Amino acid sequence: MTQQQPAHTFQWRLGDTGPAVAEIRFKLGLLGLLPAVDSTVGAQLASAGSLFDPLVDAAVRYFQQQRGLTADGIVGPETYRHLNEARWQLGDRVLSHVVGNLQVGDDVAQLQQRLLDMGFTPGQVDGIFGPTTAQALSEFQRNMGLFADGTLGPATFTVLARLARTVVGGAPHVMRETEMLLRSGASLPGKVIVIDPGHGGEDPGVLAHGHSEAAIVWDIATRLEGRLTALGVRTYLTRNAEHGGDEVQRAQFANATDANLMLSLHLDGHHNPQASGASSYYYGDESRGRWSHTGKQFAGLLQRELVARCGVGDNRSHARTWTLLRSTRMAAVRLELGYLTNPEDAMRLLSPQMRAQAVEAIAVAVQRLYLPPEEDAPTGVLHLPADIRSS
Repeated sequence: MTQQQPAHTFQWRLGDTGPAVAEIRFKLGLLGLLPAVDSTVGAQLASAGSLFDPLVDAAVRYFQQQRGLTADGIVGPETYRHLNEARWQLGDRVLSHVVGNLQVGDDVAQLQQRLLDMGFTPGQVDGIFGPTTAQALSEFQRNMGLFADGTLGPATFTVLARLARTVVGGAPHVMRETEMLLRSGASLPGKVIVIDPGHGGEDPGVLAHGHSEAAIVWDIATRLEGRLTALGVRTYLTRNAEHGGDEVQRAQFANATDANLMLSLHLDGHHNPQASGASSYYYGDESRGRWSHTGKQFAGLLQRELVARCGVGDNRSHARTWTLLRSTRMAAVRLELGYLTNPEDAMRLLSPQMRAQAVEAIAVAVQRLYLPPEEDAPTGVLHLPADIRSS
């Protein structure tokens, strides 16, 4: 898996030592994933001899698996962020929306889930206290006769803690997202999609067989842009051929477009050249009942169409809490089109015919996402017009 990271980023792994490892051990201890220690916090953080040993490695991997991260045992920015967020529980602190300095943590996600269960609309359960969450909290406060300031202080928390779930008959966000898809209509003209060609600029992504991931996905992205535009879809690219940007910047760009969907295109790589196949990822941590229903649907449709039309191996769809998937307000999917390090996958990826088939598979998946069940077609058989004017 080729996770996009900022240049010169930090990473801690098995065998490393130092104060940062001591801090990691301390945070894992707070979460009950390592035995508690008797030394003070200050002494722990100052310890230069703390070791990232197999016990820490196992705890990190378990934590990553539970949080919807890549379970590689490496503490990079994503895992470190989750370690910080996991320490907060609802009621530990006052929560409010601060522009430019958003509060993030498990307590925010718990608040969002409680509001959602009671019929309010805090947006995606992502643990980020943004304006949508503040608005939903204000609506809850008005309904309860409280001062509607959008802040979770002691008075609001006391009322919130007394109330039980009121939405029944299924997951509230699934019902809401399903209704939103139906209301948006089956027609593609007017839809807005952000296409994110992974990596770029100084970050080439996977390098194999004399080719780079960034260059290949750029070509596929521009082909897809043309295909969707011909179908009446308004499209945006998160980068150009020369410049990249990190996942936070790309998510911010996507959010500014008010798009319906975001699709991030990547290739995979592995030290074992036998590794092959395509996979797709959507925002979610299903072990805790949090996922993007639309993202999950879209990822599944993309996966099935790509496998059926391009002959790549099926590595299925998976929930992840990566920054790009989590930080976008619209449903977002990361699509790994194959392994550039695998000779057969590389041959497909370098073929203009396969790239055209991949573009068509994606376009069909977009259309199928919006079709009502009675109008949908089986995987691999739906054909779209070459141009909206011919439909």
